[in-house]
Amino acid sequence: MTHPPRTLVLAGHGMAGHRLVEELRALDPAGSWRVVVLAEEPRPAYDRVALSSYLDGRSAADLGLPAPGLSTDPRVEVRLATTVASIDRAARTVTTTAGDTVGYDALVLATGSKPFIPPVPGHDLPGCFAYRTLTDLDAIRAAAVPGRPGVVVGGGLLGLEAANALRLLGMEPHVVELAPRLMPLQVDAAGGDVLGRRIAERGLHAHCGVATASVQPGPDGRASAVALADGTALEASVVIFSAGVRPRDELAAPAGLATGERGGFLVDPLCRTADDRVWAIGECAAVSGRCYGLAAPGYRMAESVARQLLDLPAAPFGQADMSTRLKLLGVEVASFGDAHAGTPGSLELSRLDETQGTYAKLVLDADCRTLLGGILVGDARAYADLLPFVGRPAPSTAHRLLSPAS
Repeated sequence: MTHPPRTLVLAGHGMAGHRLVEELRALDPAGSWRVVVLAEEPRPAYDRVALSSYLDGRSAADLGLPAPGLSTDPRVEVRLATTVASIDRAARTVTTTAGDTVGYDALVLATGSKPFIPPVPGHDLPGCFAYRTLTDLDAIRAAAVPGRPGVVVGGGLLGLEAANALRLLGMEPHVVELAPRLMPLQVDAAGGDVLGRRIAERGLHAHCGVATASVQPGPDGRASAVALADGTALEASVVIFSAGVRPRDELAAPAGLATGERGGFLVDPLCRTADDRVWAIGECAAVSGRCYGLAAPGYRMAESVARQLLDLPAAPFGQADMSTRLKLLGVEVASFGDAHAGTPGSLELSRLDETQGTYAKLVLDADCRTLLGGILVGDARAYADLLPFVGRPAPSTAHRLLSPAS
């Protein structure tokens, strides 16, 4: 006797949500699950990691995540510009922003995160933007004035991406960062110095170790300058806030779901909430209390939940790989493992090449044998060779990297 398919409601269609749908489609050819995807944005899932390339010639279609046959798959219904407004866990239903009620056998929350906009005076003036979605980038493109200065508040990974976006639009980018260096989560002081010099050569002006005091309006009421706490005023016809993100967990309290200390739906290592019908994945999930802002951990969560839905063996979420390799304004940066030497007794070995504008640091255990992590700025070619050896004896690549002859 054939049983009717069960219904999975997926709240969110970002990168983690998309991976869940594709995993379920691949593992469930019999169609034991019907999936209703409630997507907040007016377009299907796209590669948010490559967001800046949208201003460098790629189209929204180019950024779309591959999903062969999804639009015609009878097992999947995607509702765009529609999301969950409320959850009734007792009735096992969600009410959508369109006013519809959808019943579920399983609910997966993949609501992602939202930009943190510092509540400084003037943050909501016309000409101020977040840097999170393709819609944001369309608005920034429309407001950009080539040759004029623009200011990005936040000098982390996404902040430098936003600064590069202004550069691609022909503007003169300034970055304001409260920490004493750019990318403080990924690089140390020496690496930050090298990064700062290299990107300054490419026309980006960094203002580190200073807070944003306010955004000042011009005669037309639009943002015209950013005032810093040290008294500096930076002229700006466009202001982009890229000062971090916060998990989208607004549905938790009304539904009686717990959240982590710093937000996010609180879930166990299998991404389960206290309700055995409700999971959370991606940036909105506080796995054992911690949220992860990278794509790779979200993919692991999605794969695990897909297997659980099909009663297949699923690995619990362990230590997330937060390693990063990227090119910012043409400068290679990589950070992996215990990059900041937080392990007790660990040793830091580094090499700075002022001539080449490169910096390499390796973190080893107290016996100088085991590779714990590292930072590469200016030249990250060794990243692929070093990453697999984290937690293992350091390879010969590590010795060559620190040698003056490298």
